[in-house]
Amino acid sequence: MLEFKEEISTAVEKALNGKLKRNEIVNLMEVPPSPELGDFAFPCFKLSALMKKAPNVIAVELSKKIVLPECVEKTEPAGPYINFFITKQFIASQAIKKVLSQKEEFGRSSLGNGQKVMVEYSAPNTNKPLHLGHLRNNFLGMSVARILQANGFEVVKANLVNDRGIHICKSMLAYKLFGKGKTPESENKKSDHFVGDYYVMYNQKVKENSDLEKQAYDMLQKWEKGDKETIALWEKMTKWAVDGFKQTYKKFGTKFDTWFFESKFYDKAKPVLELGKEKGLFKENDEGALMAQLEEHGMPNKTVLRADGTSIYITNDLALTKHKFEHFKLNEAFWVVASEQDLYFKQLFKIFELVGFPWAKNCKHLSYGMVNLPSGKMKSREGTVVDADDLLAELEGLAREKIKKRDEKIGKKELGERSMAIALAAIKFHLLKVAAKKDLLFNPKESVSFEGETGPYIQYTHARAKSILRKAKDAAKPTGFKNLSSAEEQKLAKLLASFPSIVEKSLQQMSPHIICQFLIETAEAFNTFYHKHRVIQASDKVRSERLALVKATAQVLKNGLSLLDIEAIEEM
Repeated sequence: MLEFKEEISTAVEKALNGKLKRNEIVNLMEVPPSPELGDFAFPCFKLSALMKKAPNVIAVELSKKIVLPECVEKTEPAGPYINFFITKQFIASQAIKKVLSQKEEFGRSSLGNGQKVMVEYSAPNTNKPLHLGHLRNNFLGMSVARILQANGFEVVKANLVNDRGIHICKSMLAYKLFGKGKTPESENKKSDHFVGDYYVMYNQKVKENSDLEKQAYDMLQKWEKGDKETIALWEKMTKWAVDGFKQTYKKFGTKFDTWFFESKFYDKAKPVLELGKEKGLFKENDEGALMAQLEEHGMPNKTVLRADGTSIYITNDLALTKHKFEHFKLNEAFWVVASEQDLYFKQLFKIFELVGFPWAKNCKHLSYGMVNLPSGKMKSREGTVVDADDLLAELEGLAREKIKKRDEKIGKKELGERSMAIALAAIKFHLLKVAAKKDLLFNPKESVSFEGETGPYIQYTHARAKSILRKAKDAAKPTGFKNLSSAEEQKLAKLLASFPSIVEKSLQQMSPHIICQFLIETAEAFNTFYHKHRVIQASDKVRSERLALVKATAQVLKNGLSLLDIEAIEEM
């Protein structure tokens, strides 16, 4: 619909004789709340001050002056608005032709103009396996990266592994004291799960023996001083954790272009710390900790280095962010991190600004809400999380059951591939369909349903469209689209035409949920159309046009799912 909007805006600009520029008119143009009010509406409020007339009077006068482009059937003044009605055959014709000619490229743009951006996501700690909370992070990061790429940005996908710090030493200490030389192999356990068991064990044991807390801090200091025994233990447990992460990433299709390790950057912040001291931003408090003075900027002061000289998370970020912008020559950097860290990122970005880094304004935090279960909030230290591997196995099992009920003769290989694709769609869509900043409740059984607002429902609709096309075999190419005049056909065509603007909107808001909602609405519109109108059994002219609409719908569903990193499968 973007082309129609621009054509209308050009016509309005000419009728106004330069009182408003076309880009201003484009930005003012609205979509009416009801189809009965037209396809676009131009508000005349801004013109009121320029023309010294009431908006409703301007609407009547201006509507008579506008020379309608070919795509517009009529205009109607409605109070302070001018409503524009697109000619029905133009909507279907333009939408279907563009989709079928552009195929995978439909919905893509060059808005980013090749700007280089980094999206950092996942950021696991090497003391536990990836869990449900990590999955929302991973899926947001992957989808945002795909949306940026679809809009012409060059994207670097990054993972920062938090492999040092007091929380890492807790699992190390528990293994040292209670591990008795066990290994993931000896216990027949996935390596990151093995490490996570000792983190849970530490938090249980410290309740009985508070001295363990001091021992963990002593271990951290030994690590930072390069104690050989401590470093050897750390290297062994870090490898176990990272090897496990990589297996999980592979299952879920999560990919990165570069990996950062906190252990490589925690001690590289000295130039930034010295610069902050010179500017009077960093000062020692009474205990000797180095503090960023942020109270006068409406935020609490922030520790950037402990009194004993050991680094904390922000120490690493001070060094790593500088490295990111300088080494990768970035235009922007995005951090996909839970809303619990909203204040932290405000403090971090303000520090960059006050130190004087020119790229400070190009640091963006993509905040997202927490994932809760029907049983309550997850807690890693208490072992009450839902591990990513276990969740995927559960969903795949549920998908297998549903597939077998629909197709008892399905082969083993096909069953495995299809059930995995459906399980991944279920969890990814469920975690992406809610606006990123909102908390959400995850229900595994609900997510894998073939009906309702789910990933498998979108996949099922795509598979249904492909099935229709297979049954139709070699359909004749339509000579026009005059027969697609029903309300159901027009609604579906309008939705297809709006896909590029949906992708652009998802970029502006940096939230894939906009694409999810579009896919739900499009799938519902397609299924309503299919239930009410014959396709294969229709007369030849109608048949060819409806088959083209079906083909275009399948393509748009596939393109939308791709932006969510979900496979559009051919059969369900």
